[in-house]
Amino acid sequence: MFKLNIYLFASLLMLAGAGSLSAQEAIKKNDFDKPTKLSSDSSYGDGKEKVAVHEGNVKITQGTLEIKAERLKVSAALGKDKEVFEATGNPASYTQQLADGTMVVAKANSIRYEKATKIITLKGNAELYQNAFSIKTDSIIYNIIKEQWQAQKDTDSQQQVVTVFDGDTLKKTKEAMEKQKENKK
Repeated sequence: MFKLNIYLFASLLMLAGAGSLSAQEAIKKNDFDKPTKLSSDSSYGDGKEKVAVHEGNVKITQGTLEIKAERLKVSAALGKDKEVFEATGNPASYTQQLADGTMVVAKANSIRYEKATKIITLKGNAELYQNAFSIKTDSIIYNIIKEQWQAQKDTDSQQQVVTVFDGDTLKKTKEAMEKQKENKK
């Protein structure tokens, strides 16, 4: 009887430990561990060139990362997990909830997402919103992992880099977060 209780107790401990390990693994998972899903009204591709073009109501999701556009060109010539996504729209948009819960929202005429480097390049009427600040200019490069950006105007442009710190920006990021939650339902 005593041996049976020891084995039963040891089995329960192992099960409890396995449960907490699974919970820890789930917490460690992030957007980039999840599959990339793409939907559009139409799609065509070239298997030899490893290029696909999607048009109309384009939506890419990878966890909380979401890009919406009118047109998307996907180049997979560099290999798996090194795809380059080039989205265009009026504007195209990018949203993502970061690990700390903050929301990043971006818009531009053109958005380039390099899956391997996790870098987003915004060109043409570029806007980036995070926490209580916003940046507007001609082009912005944003490193998703490091949460770092570089913004600059085009050489022939009159538009300067404009950074605004205000509560409206925080409100916009929270609204985007709520909208994303609604879309998942």
